[in-house]
Amino acid sequence: MTDVVIVGAGPRAVMLVERLLARRTRDAYPPLRITLIDPFPPGGGRIWRHEQSALLKLNSMARDVTVFTDDSCVISGPVRSGPSLIEWAERVRDGRLPDVSIDDPALADEVRELRGDGFPTRRLQSAYLDWFWRRTVAIAPPGVEVRWHQGSAEWVDDTAEGWEVALSDGTRLPADLVVYALGHTGRAPENTILDVIATAAAAGFTYLEPSFTADADLSRLVPGADVIVRGMGLAAVDAVVLLTQGRGGRFSRTAAGRLVYTPSGAEPRLHLGSRRGVPYRSKVASQLQGDAPAREVLTPAAVAALLDRPGTVDFVDDVWPLIARELVWGHYRELFTGHPERVTTTWEAFRATLRQVDGDTEALRRAVREVVHDPLDRFDVPRFDRPLGDETFADADAVHDRVRRHVADDLRLRTSQDHSASQALFLTILGSFLALADIPPERWSARSRAVDLPITWHAFFSYVASGPPAHRLEELLALADAGVVRFLGPDLSVRLDEQRGFVATTSRAPGEVVADALVDAWLPAAGAAASDNPVLRELATRHGREVHVADKAYTGSLGRIEVDPDGRVIDRDGSVHPTMFALGPFTAGPEAGAFTRPQSNALSLRHTDRVAEAVTAAASAVASAQSAARVRVASR
Repeated sequence: MTDVVIVGAGPRAVMLVERLLARRTRDAYPPLRITLIDPFPPGGGRIWRHEQSALLKLNSMARDVTVFTDDSCVISGPVRSGPSLIEWAERVRDGRLPDVSIDDPALADEVRELRGDGFPTRRLQSAYLDWFWRRTVAIAPPGVEVRWHQGSAEWVDDTAEGWEVALSDGTRLPADLVVYALGHTGRAPENTILDVIATAAAAGFTYLEPSFTADADLSRLVPGADVIVRGMGLAAVDAVVLLTQGRGGRFSRTAAGRLVYTPSGAEPRLHLGSRRGVPYRSKVASQLQGDAPAREVLTPAAVAALLDRPGTVDFVDDVWPLIARELVWGHYRELFTGHPERVTTTWEAFRATLRQVDGDTEALRRAVREVVHDPLDRFDVPRFDRPLGDETFADADAVHDRVRRHVADDLRLRTSQDHSASQALFLTILGSFLALADIPPERWSARSRAVDLPITWHAFFSYVASGPPAHRLEELLALADAGVVRFLGPDLSVRLDEQRGFVATTSRAPGEVVADALVDAWLPAAGAAASDNPVLRELATRHGREVHVADKAYTGSLGRIEVDPDGRVIDRDGSVHPTMFALGPFTAGPEAGAFTRPQSNALSLRHTDRVAEAVTAAASAVASAQSAARVRVASR
């Protein structure tokens, strides 16, 4: 029996199990035992566990979520298709999945009402992932045992026979192969954050450091108190939901259809600000009605030309200009071909103009003003990225009103079929994301790998393509109208005054906001060696290493575990561990979440299948060695 121990039991771990089992036939492989270690049930793991607020939702539509391979996937393993989240919900409500029983009335109602363009709750996603886990185990072939050990791994020791995984409950699990599939972990607070926590506590103020919103202790924020929320991404939106509707407030619609909020009285007063000063762009509800997307600038030939050059590829100098131009083409292709009534020339004519001006922002703006009359139809990357530009404001009310107008405009752009260019923009940036996967990691410059790709590019991509559902922004407007939310604007700066509290200011307007509490609403930064998970810290400092990059211009660490293309952990001496693997966001492997859109040849599915192939080969090698050893013993 070959033992594979997987540390973690969230979506990526269970997807790996499915890929491992898909490769096995009745006779081709020796017996295998797979053990998943996680304190939370398999499938959802910690992030997608059932035990979290029913108000928290995915930021993906139900039709855009799957954990199954399909015929679009270019993989070496067999394709085993299965339902997307919406298809699963449809089968559940039609009674076609007798192995799914939903006892929670609210969840049962959600299954009955969910549509493909709806945004499911995390609890429904948890149910989908639980079914995926149970289905995967139920169809395991003979000779395979799959089990879950509820607990937390503390460390991994190497032994004469392989590995031993030590758990916090004292259990020691022998392993021939170890796979780290931990998903997202927290981060131990750095010294600066520890100082703020200590100083704020000593002065009687409250500070909530970056964390996963479902795990944050929001009960520390008292009703009626002023709270500064620094950050306006998904974590901030979730915090607002839990501090308003989660405390008994209610949304309703007037006869005219306007959303209004009725406070419960238990809410704090929330002051939101960030670098941009505006929320992430909402998810897009429109559909393309013009020409199909096509890569015009960041083409395979353009990527190949970059790779053919000597030296490294720099994201800022070499790739970002191509992406910015590609986004311009994607937006205007849909505007001109899908909505010719909104422009005054043809796409053929404007294509010729774009070839001349797409890389010159001011020339582009002049050309666009001549043929695109509605300012909401105009697009260029700098203005889209920083919609408030360098505007200044007379006072706090002017800032608040300006941000509110921006949110209202964004809702029109992202939800109206008249503005389906927003859908084209989403698909274009998604295509650009996939195009970057064609550039090998080692070809990037040091700063590109350490800063530009994981931070700058990831933040911009998330701002464009990974924002909240549109109704969350509509709720923000209703909360602003109710006086529960105030917008602080861009270039937010916050300091702690030990006498007064947290003080928020912006260079764009006079005045300040003073509050007893500050919430830093973003996810913890990457850093395996600084993780709050002990087994990941040990992996980074004992069995493996974080990737360090250096060239003439930059030296730094990625904060992620170095692995080879097949997911094998790179030892501290640079050698490859043949029986230790890692995959997920804490590695320096391909950047891809676990969930993906169906029929998209998803990077996450391709990489998981590739790791499964390597794990399968390693398990077979171990089994062969064990068999040979037994033969030698028997022949003595």
